[in-house]
Amino acid sequence: MNTSHETDVLVVGAGPSGVAAAVMAASLNLRTVIVEADSVGGKLHVIGALENVPGNWSTGPQLAEALAADLDRLQQADRCSVVHGRAASVTGYDDRAELVLEDGRVLSAQLIVVATGVAALAPPDVNWISAPAHLSVPLLWCTEPGDLAGRTYVLGGDRPLGTWLRSHPHSSTTLHVLCPPADDYKIAEVAGDERVRIVPISHVVLSPMAYGDEWSLQVKDRQGERRSYVAKTVLNNLGNTPAGLDGLASSEDGYCPPGKQHPRIRVAGDLRSAQFQRITAAQGSGAEAVLSSYYASVLKPC
Repeated sequence: MNTSHETDVLVVGAGPSGVAAAVMAASLNLRTVIVEADSVGGKLHVIGALENVPGNWSTGPQLAEALAADLDRLQQADRCSVVHGRAASVTGYDDRAELVLEDGRVLSAQLIVVATGVAALAPPDVNWISAPAHLSVPLLWCTEPGDLAGRTYVLGGDRPLGTWLRSHPHSSTTLHVLCPPADDYKIAEVAGDERVRIVPISHVVLSPMAYGDEWSLQVKDRQGERRSYVAKTVLNNLGNTPAGLDGLASSEDGYCPPGKQHPRIRVAGDLRSAQFQRITAAQGSGAEAVLSSYYASVLKPC
């Protein structure tokens, strides 16, 4: 092993995929560092139901706590260390890969696994909503039933809708879901829930009312008919945008396919594709990112 490298494997992000990568690397006796800007587990802390995750977990916070325990165990065994900081850019070279943090620190490794995940889209970010710049709308999956008042509209039919319904099985609030054509395939799992009213639309103009805490929605359906609604509650369920780093190769949609990256840089988790945003898929990709490089001899002695 070339001792000029600070570590063998550098993992960026301590969500499900990042922790899986760190655990796998440590199990292969590779010197491992994990970089995290916030808290271990990421968005798991606000996921109320884990119906499709094996292991008898019922909520995201439970799994986040277990991931934190995994990292604690590895640190105590001196098999992994944790660096707190926010990553800015990554670069691959013939003999190493480098990560630059926002505070100017530079970390190097033989392999970097980027598992920075995704961030929530805002209404001005999507082409089927016209809204004031920088408009903020509460996220559905961070909202409790007790926070809902009056007629409730949900912007978008992304999959957290199903998670929210499973997390709050006793909520009787009707959710009017404004669904663009691109979300049609996502709403099949909730179409039979009597608390959901799907409103197929092509465009909506969203703005806060000037005289109170209500919202104005000017909706155009898919036949071109226009309707106006006033809502007490509007929630964001628009989906995500990849939270990648400078230096990663991306596709037109902004996601970072593994096959496009430098051999010493691997991507894992939700960052790979919009189609594989599941916790178990993220965990598997984190472990695979390390194993594939290991067996491809990227980590060969040098």
